[in-house]
Amino acid sequence: MTPASPSDDTSVRGSHRFSRLLRVFEPAPAAETILQDPEEIKAQYKYWQRRILFSTIVGYAMFYFVRKNLSLAMPGIQHDLGISKADLGLFLTLHGLLYGVSKFANGFLGDRTNARTFMTLGLILSATVNIFFGFSSAVWTMGLLWMLNGWVQGMGFPPCARLMAHWFSPKELATKFSIWNTSHSIGAGLVVILCGYLATYDWRLCFFVPAGLAFLCAIFLLVSLRDTPPSLGLPEVEGTTQAPPREGFSADLLKQVFANKYIWALGMASFCLYTVRATVLDWGPTFLTEMKGMHLAHTGWMVAAFEASGVAGMLVSGWLTDRIFGGRGARLCVISMTLVGVFVLLFWRLSTSSVYVNTMLLCLTGFFLYGPQALVGIVVANLATKRLAATAIGFTSLFSYASTLLSGWGLGSLVDHRGWDAGFACLLVFCVSGIILFALCWRAKAHGYAVDERT
Repeated sequence: MTPASPSDDTSVRGSHRFSRLLRVFEPAPAAETILQDPEEIKAQYKYWQRRILFSTIVGYAMFYFVRKNLSLAMPGIQHDLGISKADLGLFLTLHGLLYGVSKFANGFLGDRTNARTFMTLGLILSATVNIFFGFSSAVWTMGLLWMLNGWVQGMGFPPCARLMAHWFSPKELATKFSIWNTSHSIGAGLVVILCGYLATYDWRLCFFVPAGLAFLCAIFLLVSLRDTPPSLGLPEVEGTTQAPPREGFSADLLKQVFANKYIWALGMASFCLYTVRATVLDWGPTFLTEMKGMHLAHTGWMVAAFEASGVAGMLVSGWLTDRIFGGRGARLCVISMTLVGVFVLLFWRLSTSSVYVNTMLLCLTGFFLYGPQALVGIVVANLATKRLAATAIGFTSLFSYASTLLSGWGLGSLVDHRGWDAGFACLLVFCVSGIILFALCWRAKAHGYAVDERT
């Protein structure tokens, strides 16, 4: 028998080391001892649910620190490096598209990996890309790096979806997920304030400082997060033990997502509502100055008020879904999207330059728009069950972020040729389309753990 060569031994050892490295991403195994005392179980659940919710809010808000920092650095980049608005706009568009695809692809991984290590790795990679971006000066290098950032940013949401679906029952998921959704606005708001000051010194600080904070937060996530209740000796969350007992991710199991007509309809509805949301956020200062004659200094505060009202809308919608609509969030989405259409129409057709009236209409639009935005993810997570929550949300995210093509380049071209009246008429079409698509889900059951419940 031919003895093994030293190179063979080296390759085998390397293979074993690689296998051990991959094990840290495997879902955490169940603890050997499952707690039995009801009072202890209740106390432990209460502690860990609060800890998981708080930690994921902080962690996902930090993802925004290394994602939404580019906009504040762009004036400095243009001035120092001579990079055009068109190139910077392309960075944003490609970043958004890759982010949507990444959320879909990483949704599969998010359902099959340890949420604690997966989320931590995503934040570390994004912070690393930000460091390299801050040192870069060539347009193509910066463009490729920001596209890469879009991909690794897609590693942030899937583990959060997994954690929320595993730690909270379907009866309270809408309320808790809505609270979690405030992480978007917390992160976006804080990074704008931070980078607003940093950019006055050096635009590169907008990448170095958030990256440093993200590295610290990654350590926090590694310490504070845990994967599932059984990994801590706790029983499965009440109401989630009737999921199909099939093992693995067979094609038959995945049909729960991809063959579900309601999830497809919700994805397309998400495309419509994200188009309206992105239009206000991206074009708000422009149409407020051009249509309504607002002073530019006022427009930032008006768009910020739109965002703040959206946070309130998310919290109220989550509470109403659990307490009034029995977990059937699509029904509340029909009502909310109808009111979005009403207030978009009023904003468009009312000929007033009053700051207060226009701000009020924007706030009402944001309040009723952000509810459905949060509820789409909640509804599909419940329909797909905790086994496939990240996969389902990643799938609908493909539709959501595909809207950047329309809300950015598409709307800009339409307004250039036809004016803002055509632009707002287009938005109303998307509002009506969203209402119809949500209405198609009216009879969807509250979750995928039990038999179909049609009322």
